[in-house]
Amino acid sequence: MPTLEAARLFDGGVFRRRIFHLDLLDVWSVAMKGVLSLVILTLLAALTGGALKTFWDIRLLVDHSAEVVLRQIIVNTLILLAIVEVFKTTVTYFREGRVKVTFIVDTILVVMLTEVISQWFKGGDWQALTALCGIVLVLGIVRVMAVRWSPAVRTEPHDSVHDDLRNQGRCR
Repeated sequence: MPTLEAARLFDGGVFRRRIFHLDLLDVWSVAMKGVLSLVILTLLAALTGGALKTFWDIRLLVDHSAEVVLRQIIVNTLILLAIVEVFKTTVTYFREGRVKVTFIVDTILVVMLTEVISQWFKGGDWQALTALCGIVLVLGIVRVMAVRWSPAVRTEPHDSVHDDLRNQGRCR
């Protein structure tokens, strides 16, 4: 019996009708959920491996100076925080179907701060360090603007708030 149903499914007319009525948005949604699930698993594996490697690097305190080892641990930890931010952005897209600007800016801020600290530890060129700090400053301003004028936050003109206060005084 199942063989007959399978044969009917791939019958030319039935198959063409099913393909014709296929909703591409449903296909897109299922495909994106599958791909994002793989991305989330990959990020979890990377986060776990990075945390284990950072923990394993503590053993270097025996052979090397504390300053060198702790610098490496700080940089590794900041990179792990960047992965956490990417993970948070991916999970938000998986749940809500959109990406929040603040999450993207947070991710870039963490990566850029990692670069600033890395350059500082290396004793890098002051011009490159200044440029990186300028980028971090601009990203900080963008982050504040994204929070201040977020579409999720309802903002009212100052006059309407003032009118509400004035109306409350009349009711008394």
